[in-house]
Amino acid sequence: MSRRVAIVGVALSDTGRVDELTPFHLHAQAVRGAIADAGLKKEDIDGFASHGTGTLPPIEVAEYLGLRPTWFDSTGIGGGTWEVMAAHAVDAISNGHADVIVLSYGSTTRADLKKGRRTANLSFGARGPIQYEVPYGHTLIAKYGMATNRHRYEYGTTMEQLAEIAVSHRYNAGFNPDAYYREPITIEEVLDGPMIADPFTKLQCCIRSDGGCAVVFAAEDRVDDCKTDPVWVLGSGQHASHSSMSEWDDFCVGPAAKAGADAFARAGVTPADIDLCCIYDAFTFMVLETLEDLGFCAKGEGGSFVEDGKLRIGGALPTNPDGGGLSACHPGMRGLFLIVEATRQLRGDYAAAGTPERQVAAAELACVSGTGGWFCANGTMILGSA
Repeated sequence: MSRRVAIVGVALSDTGRVDELTPFHLHAQAVRGAIADAGLKKEDIDGFASHGTGTLPPIEVAEYLGLRPTWFDSTGIGGGTWEVMAAHAVDAISNGHADVIVLSYGSTTRADLKKGRRTANLSFGARGPIQYEVPYGHTLIAKYGMATNRHRYEYGTTMEQLAEIAVSHRYNAGFNPDAYYREPITIEEVLDGPMIADPFTKLQCCIRSDGGCAVVFAAEDRVDDCKTDPVWVLGSGQHASHSSMSEWDDFCVGPAAKAGADAFARAGVTPADIDLCCIYDAFTFMVLETLEDLGFCAKGEGGSFVEDGKLRIGGALPTNPDGGGLSACHPGMRGLFLIVEATRQLRGDYAAAGTPERQVAAAELACVSGTGGWFCANGTMILGSA
């Protein structure tokens, strides 16, 4: 058996500042919304995947939702979990192990910090290979900073070019009423902000918010049962690179280089065919390196590629049109939000809702790329409206 697979429903839960709800509430909001968006019923769901909530993800969340799936997945590779998990779901549906699978995420990271339920810096432990880095206080952001500074050294990438990525994302967020931050910013404001970890100032780092979302995947023979236009999964790729920084062969090449090449080859398209991108953006450099790795520009040319504003809605390659993790929403593992936004753009949801300023014009193909850890692993998907 080999069936085509489509995304048939997407939804967000409450996002931004969510002080009175738990992650389980957000899962429930998002899953109910996505199933309703698809025009299906809870009884139609035979597969469920999630990560990050509960003692036994995804079983605890499935139980809370009243689901008893015959296929499930709890893959975890950090923020890019969802693109890899989505590929697993597509494979399962294609091969007849399930017909309709829901992916769900919910997090109250911001609220938990405000209430003292957790700390800002999560420990990754001090056992195994990471023990050799822990004595040096090597935080996650510092690892991204090392890679950024290496790229600057090798290729002359400027902080002004990186700042433009933050400015472009805030421009896009200005059209999104659900974005956490919408006020325009300038390159000067980005560069003059407080230093968080060299070379990143505050506005070059993702925000911290609450929120959740869900995505429904279905087999082609179930698409006619749904009320939305399908968004087809045309190809995907995954690649695991490293965990220890000492094992990363080249700080200027991330795992999207391999994952993206496989995704494009399997979809039978090229970067030149893509109308929009949704790329994980924990830090500005993450976007730049991923764009290079995916082949939208040559290695080392990412700075000049982004500096003219082409990542903005209306630009040559609209990227993260919802404002991304830098401005719109970042509850902890943002990768599933990338799939939601790409789907809405390819369905033309914003134009249909009377908000054409949010709509990427004539969008037919989207590249969704989620990276986890510190460029440790990546999942990339090519989505199409036909």
